Amino acid sequence: MAGAARRVLEGFRRPIIAALCCLLALVSGCSVLRIGYSQAPDLMYWWLDGHVDFNGAQTVRVREALGQWFAWHRRSQLPDYAAQLARAQAEVLVDTTPARVCEWQDEVIRRAQTAFEHAVPAAADILMTITPQQIQHIEHRYAKANDEFRNDYLQPDPAQRAEAAVKRTVERIESLYGAIDDAQRSRIAAALARSPFDPELWFTERRLRQQDTLQILRTLTASAGAGREQAQAALRTYADRLQRSPRENYRRYAQRLTEFNCAFAATFHNGTSAAQRRRAADKLAGWESDLRALAAAPEPSRSD
Repeated sequence: MAGAARRVLEGFRRPIIAALCCLLALVSGCSVLRIGYSQAPDLMYWWLDGHVDFNGAQTVRVREALGQWFAWHRRSQLPDYAAQLARAQAEVLVDTTPARVCEWQDEVIRRAQTAFEHAVPAAADILMTITPQQIQHIEHRYAKANDEFRNDYLQPDPAQRAEAAVKRTVERIESLYGAIDDAQRSRIAAALARSPFDPELWFTERRLRQQDTLQILRTLTASAGAGREQAQAALRTYADRLQRSPRENYRRYAQRLTEFNCAFAATFHNGTSAAQRRRAADKLAGWESDLRALAAAPEPSRSD
């Protein structure tokens, strides 16, 4: 289903993020979200195929598995996401705390874990069909993705790196609250200057995870007796490592960053205006409406 790339192991672990939250963050119109979700099986397939380069038999199995997973997701998960958005609409109108922000993050993670677990059996079946040539293809895509990461996060000039971080953060915030003023932007820049975020450390961890993925795939392809249970165990083990790094220094860093981000989000939110909060509530209401409509609509017919 998800092939064998990191996105097979990681993307299906976080489908609400990979397949839904990106849409929520990027679109502003209800029709765009609804159309985008309906097309998600195809979009996800094309993206995964770009990493793995599926053969003909795999293509049939991956498309079928994606269609089944999204049908389950639409039917059983979207109503729950909509209910969560309904709760968020009330909360976004009042002040919050870092602890509450972290609770919201934990709720999203729990839902992602549920969605990942549902994908594991089909993903494991596909995993067992990956070839050494496809592993090489994945490795080459990793190299390309790492070059893109360097361009986005590892600018040699510290001032440019800081400017890029502020730009990314402002864009994410404005996607929910609408336009921010100069004073808010200055506060964002000052807060990010104190952030423990370390793109160098993140990049190191990212490459180690890529090597973990490649090693898992090579082990499975080299083992003539590898079966479904072994493949499922490999997926779950890797997902656990993504959630909790086996490297202690990164675990400590991730905890510091999470605490900072929760405090940063709460502080920024508490400094927003009533109009910005209403705009955020309206945005959340639109997303809730979209999800309820998607959950209630007949599943789209597929010709492939």
